Amino acid sequence: MKKQIAVLGLGRFGSSLARSLYNLGHDVLAIDKDETRVQNMVGMSTYALTGDCTNDAVLKELGIPDYDAAVVAIGSDVVSSIMASVLLKTLGVPYVVSRAHNELHGNTLDLIGVNKVVHAEAEMGNRLAHNMFNPNVEEYLEITPNFGISKLRVPDRFVGMSLKELGFSSPRNKYGLVVLAIRRRRDVTLNPDTEDRLRSGDWLVLAGKDEMLDQLDALGGQPVPSLAAAAT
Repeated sequence: MKKQIAVLGLGRFGSSLARSLYNLGHDVLAIDKDETRVQNMVGMSTYALTGDCTNDAVLKELGIPDYDAAVVAIGSDVVSSIMASVLLKTLGVPYVVSRAHNELHGNTLDLIGVNKVVHAEAEMGNRLAHNMFNPNVEEYLEITPNFGISKLRVPDRFVGMSLKELGFSSPRNKYGLVVLAIRRRRDVTLNPDTEDRLRSGDWLVLAGKDEMLDQLDALGGQPVPSLAAAAT
């Protein structure tokens, strides 16, 4: 589902995250006080603007309170990170994600009440973009732009159903998703049989286009025709 997301801070982590969210089809507002960083995001975000992320008047003027989510991607400036996070919560942004520079910083962000604290390096922005709104996705690995592999916790509504019943039965289909493996505790089944039934606590390892990996959890528990299952 398309969302409006503000990314505050455009260092390596923030710019990577903003680009990935934009490529996933979200409306992305990229903000930084450094004009050069902002210019580098033109064409790689919906809006790229220069501004002080710790100024509530600026955030209000940009309409941040109306956004679905905001990410404080500010790097080592812990004070600015905390101030921006507090402002976002005060302004009523529904979902706030903040990057922690260290453990103490992360604990402080938890006390503030941000929804998600990430301890991430710059190259992790792409992964966060894929699991930000889907708590079932634990990991993401980019293979090529817009194509990757995700590790997905089996949703409760899929428990007891076979891969075939869920629509994971045809190796060629319009969705282009492939089930590479099922992880069950310490056991891993590669190229699982389509008659295998999923259990609570299972993980699926899936490969495919980002747009379908991103939407899989939203497809619900109804069988989906022609989702792929098959090989490694």
